[in-house]
Amino acid sequence: MSASDIKTEIVETDLLVIGGGTGGPMAAIKAKEANPGLRVLLMEKANVKRSGAISMGMDGLNNAIVPGYATPEQYVKEITVANDGIVHQKAVMAYAQGSFPMIQYLDRLGVKFEKDGSGEYNMRKVHHMGTYVLPMPEGHNVKKVLYRQLRRLQVSVTNRYMATRLLKSEDGRIAGAVGVNTRTSEFLVVKAKAVVLACGAAGRLGLPASGYLFGTYENAANCGDGYAMAYHAGAELANLECYQINPLIKDYNGPSCAYVTGPFGGYTANNKGDRFIECDYWSGQMMLEFWRELQSGNGPVYLKMDHLAEETISEIETILHTNERPSRGRFHAGRGNDYRKRPVEMHISEIGFCSGHSASGVWVDENARTTIPGLYAVGDMASVPHNYMLGAFVNGGIAGADAASYCEGVDLPAYDEGYLAAEQERVLAPTRRDDGLTPHEMEFKTRRLVNDYLEPPKVTAKMEIGQRRFAEIREDLGQLCATDPHELHRALEMQSILDCADMAAAASLYRTESRWGFYHLRVDHPETNDDEWFCHTMLFKDEFGRMSHRKREVAPYVVPVEADEMAAYHQLRVKTPVAAE
Repeated sequence: MSASDIKTEIVETDLLVIGGGTGGPMAAIKAKEANPGLRVLLMEKANVKRSGAISMGMDGLNNAIVPGYATPEQYVKEITVANDGIVHQKAVMAYAQGSFPMIQYLDRLGVKFEKDGSGEYNMRKVHHMGTYVLPMPEGHNVKKVLYRQLRRLQVSVTNRYMATRLLKSEDGRIAGAVGVNTRTSEFLVVKAKAVVLACGAAGRLGLPASGYLFGTYENAANCGDGYAMAYHAGAELANLECYQINPLIKDYNGPSCAYVTGPFGGYTANNKGDRFIECDYWSGQMMLEFWRELQSGNGPVYLKMDHLAEETISEIETILHTNERPSRGRFHAGRGNDYRKRPVEMHISEIGFCSGHSASGVWVDENARTTIPGLYAVGDMASVPHNYMLGAFVNGGIAGADAASYCEGVDLPAYDEGYLAAEQERVLAPTRRDDGLTPHEMEFKTRRLVNDYLEPPKVTAKMEIGQRRFAEIREDLGQLCATDPHELHRALEMQSILDCADMAAAASLYRTESRWGFYHLRVDHPETNDDEWFCHTMLFKDEFGRMSHRKREVAPYVVPVEADEMAAYHQLRVKTPVAAE
């Protein structure tokens, strides 16, 4: 089968948004609100009605800045400290200032947040320093609310088209994207003045302990295709060595949800039932203490709730078992696990890229602009750390409004026809083989090697072996076979996963120090070296097509942080009493 045998539709729009989960719809909504006459097209590889990490709703906002509880300045300081100072504070501040207005906006649209008896937002504390958690006991309707708004504003939606590569003009501007239908393998070429990437985390990178390819901590559809598209288009990506690694429910591979249970009195405990960390807020340092406890004689580690009152546990169950992952309750029932009788065993997730839970992503400034004119990135794949769902909404809104303004000042650019033809040939290559390696086989091998060679604690020799093995898999792509459009979809996702594995190894080898607790713990370079590495590490494809790196200075802070404050997250371990002599 050749590209000429497949139907190719070409459409024109002003703004193309790729990804219909959280940040993408909000980018489209805010672009249309800014300019109702703007042509906006939303491309989603599933169906926007039930896509993305919030497809089944969300149980709370982890980073809500509500007046009376916190200020934007306090939040910026907390996130700076939690990330060892390696942040672009202007971008964090842009989120912080947009947080409360977005909460009010979502509230008006019909998203339900927990409120107290006086109708005020019922904030809870989990973070080390501030109070930022806003529960959503009825947060299952988020996608419905977003979809209604997309329809009301007449945003064009194309479902079941997976974007494969971005198109650029001769002068380096973004010019659109190529998509392939996941049901028919037909091509869609979208010519656009601007593109917003909202493709989610690279959550299908490491292999879960269960061995199931789709039993991931993150939404399994988030395979890193946004990272791969940005890289191949020439955008810079930041701090990819700062992995996403989270505490999870053992064998279920969903969040342990200390964010939900912590405000009610639950906490992380060792096998003696003792709390060993003061704060369950996810950070690299918290994960380091978690990992150390697992390696000691005090493991396993548990989420402890059996000391709580019945009405408290019932409220926790209502939140956890009806939003985001309703299968959680069925899992516990099958295990005979009752929160009232015994704690829930926890473990460590597979690795991934995700600014929502760490700091690795496509580099963006405070306007969500990448290093390519006309290209934006938002949500879990952008470089604003600890984004979570509300960050995707806020930064999606920032990107949509800025892109609407950008589109007014530029013409629709032309793209390279030769590049388009080459991309169509690349996409269809697996369909021309009657026999070969299946996408599932190649994906399993890639992700098993990620576990074997890239997981922390990171060892130089192991990561170098990983690079060689990934290169061998890349040579085997000539045997990758897809017998139908569904397998072609998986084959394309597998190639994005391989790209992300290469980036994870290269970025980790480039930063020759340890930083961010467990996220970048290098055995060969165990100390933090601020003299050499207090910077962002930027990864990009150079003019020769090679994976390259450079350092980017941390921009001057807009919120000062004192040296003694910067160490706050390194003091999470509960102090044990010293025996009297």
